[in-house]
Amino acid sequence: MKTVKDLLEILILEEVSKNQFNGVSKTVGSPNVFGGQVLAQALNAAYRTILNQRVLHSMHAYFLEAGKLNTTINYEVSIIRDGGSFSTRRVTAKQEDKIIFILAASFHKQEEGYEHQIKMRANVKPPEELISWDNMIAQFGEFLPSKMKKFLQMERPIEFKPTIIYNPNDKKDLPPFLEIWFKLKGDASTLDLATKQQILTYISDYNILSSALQPHASKAHYGNTQMASLDHSMWFFRDFDFTDWMLFSIESPSTSNARGFTKGNIFSRNGKLIASVAQEGLMRPLK
Repeated sequence: MKTVKDLLEILILEEVSKNQFNGVSKTVGSPNVFGGQVLAQALNAAYRTILNQRVLHSMHAYFLEAGKLNTTINYEVSIIRDGGSFSTRRVTAKQEDKIIFILAASFHKQEEGYEHQIKMRANVKPPEELISWDNMIAQFGEFLPSKMKKFLQMERPIEFKPTIIYNPNDKKDLPPFLEIWFKLKGDASTLDLATKQQILTYISDYNILSSALQPHASKAHYGNTQMASLDHSMWFFRDFDFTDWMLFSIESPSTSNARGFTKGNIFSRNGKLIASVAQEGLMRPLK
C-alpha cells in the first residue's frame, strides 16, 4: 500500500448479507494481520449499520486470536440499541468459524455542550525539522537491526516522523514516552468524518506499544520479546483535517505480568485534541 486510496481498498468491506461483511488483509511487516486493520475494518462494518447520521465517540475492543493474512475475515454486526441520542453496535470478527476479535462501539448524535481540552506539549519539534522512517533507512539502514530494517522498508500509506530517534544499538533504558508525527500519503481532502475516524483508528495501533518497551531497552527488543495487542480503546472528540501532519503523544504508565499498558493523545498540528487511545499489550520475554 502506497497511498490512502490503497488503504481504503482494504478498509471498505464487501457486504455479503444484512449486517455481514467480508474483509481481506495486507501485511505491515508482521506474519499476522495488523491489529489496526481489524479495528478499522470492524468500525467500517459498524458504521455501515448507522443510518441516522450519528458519529462514533468511543470504541472498546479485544484481540482474541492472531489473524491469518491469507484468510478472509468475516465481520458480523449486532444492533444492540438505537436510543434517543446514542446508538450501540457490537462487531464480531471470525476466520474459519473461529472468533478472533470483538468490538463494542457507541455513536452519538451531534449536540452542543461544554468544551475544554488539555494542551499539546510545548516546544515539540515540527515535522519539517525531522526525518521520516523512509529517511531513516536511507541514512542509517546499514546500522539498524535486520528486523527493524525490514519493518521500516515496508511501503505504507502513512508517513511517520518520530520527534526523537534512539539508537537501538546503545542498549540503554529509555523514558516511557514517545511522540511521533504522521501524515497520510495521497489525497485526503475529500474524506468524510466516518472514513477519517476509521483511518485514524488504523494508525492508532502503530507505535503505541513501543513506549512500554522503551524502559527495558537495555535488555528487551522486538527480537527477544513476544509482543501483541490485547485490547484497544479509543475516544473521539472533534472533527479534523487529515491533509496536514498530526501528532501522536504516547506514554506507558506501567509494565507488569508480561503486559504493558500504554495511552496516548492525538493532536492536530495546531494543538486541537482529536482523540485519546489506550491499549494493553502482551510483552512476553522469549527464552
